[in-house]
Amino acid sequence: LTDVYTSSPALGRYFRSAQVAYFSNESSTVFYQLEFSVPPSTEGFMENTMNPDFIRNVLRQNIYDED
Repeated sequence: LTDVYTSSPALGRYFRSAQVAYFSNESSTVFYQLEFSVPPSTEGFMENTMNPDFIRNVLRQNIYDED
């Protein structure tokens, strides 16, 4: 995850770290905590760039690009 978000043109400058928050062997589930450093309030920044769907789509696009 660190490589994905560090190399992202949209999020790379804001990304700080990724940590495993929860892991389950039974269900093969992993929850990650992502840390970003965001600039002072900029109109639309949190609603657009830091939107959870946008952040997920950066990872999703990286997975598709790997195939």
